[in-house]
Amino acid sequence: MAERSTAAVDVADNDGNEPSAAQAAQATSDGVDTQNGRAADGPMPDKDGERTKTASTAAPELHSGHKLARRYRLEECVTRVDGFSSWRAMDEKLRRAVGVHLMPADHSRARSVLAAARSSALLGDPRFVQVLDAVEENDLVYVVHEWLPDATELTALLAAGPLEAHEAYQLVSQVSQAMAAAHREGLAHLRLTPSAILRTSTGQWRIRGLAVNAALRGITSDTPQRADTEAIGALLYAALTQRWPYESDAYGLTGLPKGVGLIAPDQVRAGVHRGLGELAMRALANDGATASRQEPACTTPEELSKAVSAMPRIRPPEPAFTAPPEYQHTTYQQGSYGRTTPSGVTTAQSLPVAPPPPPLQSRTGRALKWGVAALLIAALGLGSWQLADTLLERGTQKGNSGTSSNTKPGTGDEDPKQAELTPLPIKGAAEYYPDAKPQDVDGVPKSYDSDPESFWRTYSYEDGPDLGAYKEGLGLVFDLGEEQEVSAASIALRYSGDHTTATIYAAPSLSSSTSIKSMKPIANGTTKENKLELVAASPVKARYVVLWLTAMPKAGASEYSGAGYKQGISNVVFSRPS
Repeated sequence: MAERSTAAVDVADNDGNEPSAAQAAQATSDGVDTQNGRAADGPMPDKDGERTKTASTAAPELHSGHKLARRYRLEECVTRVDGFSSWRAMDEKLRRAVGVHLMPADHSRARSVLAAARSSALLGDPRFVQVLDAVEENDLVYVVHEWLPDATELTALLAAGPLEAHEAYQLVSQVSQAMAAAHREGLAHLRLTPSAILRTSTGQWRIRGLAVNAALRGITSDTPQRADTEAIGALLYAALTQRWPYESDAYGLTGLPKGVGLIAPDQVRAGVHRGLGELAMRALANDGATASRQEPACTTPEELSKAVSAMPRIRPPEPAFTAPPEYQHTTYQQGSYGRTTPSGVTTAQSLPVAPPPPPLQSRTGRALKWGVAALLIAALGLGSWQLADTLLERGTQKGNSGTSSNTKPGTGDEDPKQAELTPLPIKGAAEYYPDAKPQDVDGVPKSYDSDPESFWRTYSYEDGPDLGAYKEGLGLVFDLGEEQEVSAASIALRYSGDHTTATIYAAPSLSSSTSIKSMKPIANGTTKENKLELVAASPVKARYVVLWLTAMPKAGASEYSGAGYKQGISNVVFSRPS
């Protein structure tokens, strides 16, 4: 009995047209591959009953700023192809980025897309990017899914080179187990391309577009388990060799030489892990390729998952040890006798050193030494007496003058500017990330909760301390409840060092859609310590205030992130004039 996929429900048989091979598909953030603005199915031929239906309905003409269900605000169109469009949007209710697929309600695939999205949402497996909503409204069908700003597509990882053996092992293990679970529930993917596989910052592999990506393109298969297994084999082959296991180039990867057929990964690239290479061949054996050890082919994700489990576990590589620099002896420690200096180079060791003067060993010399010592002792005594007399006079004057009305007793002199400031209550806050890449959304309340041990944290970056080379900045936006005159800010920092730079701006709202360049600056400053005090030249009226970091110090590894340039924000306090 032939298998039948539920990835695209109620899609009628088409005319049998096959999608053309792409030359170098560019992965987009919604998991749909594009090339020059058009669909790029890649060199994954429609085999074993896979069919694609061509749509004629144009994608709806929507623009940035349009809201769906008075909640999802469209921000950036990442794909507009084949009758549907895909967007990065903002869920204004939960204040987080989401992805949205849109198509007209009368689109020939609208029913199948809704059915596939709702079936995928019922799975609830965290190894898949979750479908959050599937709605038909106002002549539109739209599917809302998670947006993972901290995840990296396999396409981008392979652009930098093949994966290390342990990473490739984790990839095939996690993806095959996830797809086996999906097929047990009757769901297939049918579009397992490198852009559909994401690696999170914690090292977990996640799959996006389960059932939905195939439904959007009208792809079906009579043997969905076989199709998904071969796709996983192609992903493993590409991870090991940085080559696509077909003759056509695709997804930024070069295909195999024409006319030689499917060759083992270790014949494409030296040093490939033998067990993983044989596993890729077993998964790709669906087209008649033979595994090098004549083991049976894997035709379902379940079989592939069991084959991975039967392999000896591949351990992660040992952390690289960087040898400390060679200890350089000084001239005093090792001398310079017998050492030669290259011509044209002058060093401190090569300069002649004058011999020290002879010590004062005579009777006259000893008398001179005692005389100098006596003069020093007399000078120190006189200076101490004058200092004590001065302090006594000041104490008397201070006792007679009494305590100033602007200075609290027992605290000493204080900055009059600080004494005149009144703290402002913070009613709420959100993360400000105009590039749609938040840092620690759940940790925002920790930035102003008065707990010195809790903090909002950034990711760790390799370059620094200035962020401008690769990121405009990182920030938070605070709600003061009503418009206030803001004249100062006190910020407790998690890490000290060279150096932290921050600016506070008057913002129009808690949204991240407003550019930082359009906001009015209030105050800025730089520090090497764990606290930053910002004072404005004159107060600025604002209800919403953005705290914007543009430089961070280098810090060691912690439970949240590795060593690098990073910062944590705690106990933010804004003040107004009294």
